[in-house]
Amino acid sequence: MKQRKVAILAGKRIPFVKSMSDYLGQSNYDLLSHAFNSLVADQKLEGQELGDFISGAVMNHPFDWNLSREVVLGSKLSFQTPGLNIQRACGTGLEAANLVGLKIATGQIEVGIAGGTDTNSDIPFIGERKLTHKLIELQNAKTLADKIKVVLSISPKLLKPLLPVVKEPRTGLSMGEHCELMVKEWKISRAEQDQLAFESHQKASRAYEEGFHQDLIAEFRGIKKDTITRKETSLEKLAKLKPAFDKSGTGTLTAGNSTPLTDGASVVLLSSEEWAKKNNKEILAYLKDVEVAAVDHVNGAGLLMGPTLAVSRLLERNNMKLSDFDFYEIHEAFAGQVLCTLKAWEDPKYCKEVLGRDEVLGPIDRNKLNVKGGSLALGHPFAATGGRILATSAKILTQKGSGKVLISICTAGGMGVAAIVEK
Repeated sequence: MKQRKVAILAGKRIPFVKSMSDYLGQSNYDLLSHAFNSLVADQKLEGQELGDFISGAVMNHPFDWNLSREVVLGSKLSFQTPGLNIQRACGTGLEAANLVGLKIATGQIEVGIAGGTDTNSDIPFIGERKLTHKLIELQNAKTLADKIKVVLSISPKLLKPLLPVVKEPRTGLSMGEHCELMVKEWKISRAEQDQLAFESHQKASRAYEEGFHQDLIAEFRGIKKDTITRKETSLEKLAKLKPAFDKSGTGTLTAGNSTPLTDGASVVLLSSEEWAKKNNKEILAYLKDVEVAAVDHVNGAGLLMGPTLAVSRLLERNNMKLSDFDFYEIHEAFAGQVLCTLKAWEDPKYCKEVLGRDEVLGPIDRNKLNVKGGSLALGHPFAATGGRILATSAKILTQKGSGKVLISICTAGGMGVAAIVEK
């Protein structure tokens, strides 16, 4: 297999909105299809056969078991374009790009699309597993008497529907509760978290005023921009919000310094250099490398500290330092998570014991961090965040004309996904 450079050609997403609001009743298929079809139209790909479309969702409806392929079939691409579903929690979108990129790099395909979508406004109600078992027994019952016997054995309590929740199965804690533990361990103050959240909204607002985000977004259901960005927010307003997870009096994570539940979808077009030149496509940037890692979030490092290890390994493999980058795109699941990550990279003990490094990775220039706003201001539809960040990174480098971006995304299960984008 040959190793080739992976070109980033274009990205498109729909506006990110708070869950249970503007996209109520819209499915993951609806959201992803609109972003996908907009990209196909913008790039004039109608009728073309692409190598693959790889995408996924975290809150995936059982009816969407073949989501990626169905999105292709509902588009104007050639029906011969295959589709693949994946899921790596909040790293799904970036992992999808990694997989498409690897296929391109090894010569298996010339061009492909990576994407991700999530909606909390169309999640299915589910029942207790015991109820499922009882219904199977009912279906298998041969006589009316047997069926009545099964029905009478079903407790009314089993009929209560359940909503899927994003909690860690091994700890029973939500991400926010885990992050509360992290900020206490790393001694991250409420003021520091609010400051980062405030800066994220200000950067996102300025980027909108500059027109940066607009051509990356496809209007959907009459909405043209993200509805979560708050230019008018202030440190005073953020300080008035009550803790959202730890209400014992020591909690510091609030609705203001944590990402809200968000609906949205994003896609990115990737290709070989040869395909881009043959089809007269501008190369915005290159996806140089991706690393995935995991830490022990039950007994050791915090749940959302996986990116610290992923970045460490990525830099080592590419013989680079943390200070070598022009921009840093660190997913803001929580302001506290970002701040814990930055502090860990400067901590000798953590770098030695968790990252296996004799030297610290060091600090970053905060002026280069999430310069067009982060997830706190733009929103975080779990599987769509990777595509949003990848497209943002490519456009930032296109505007600059050169440089490197380090991407870092935390995920459930103690995992992290990191990537290098360069021009």
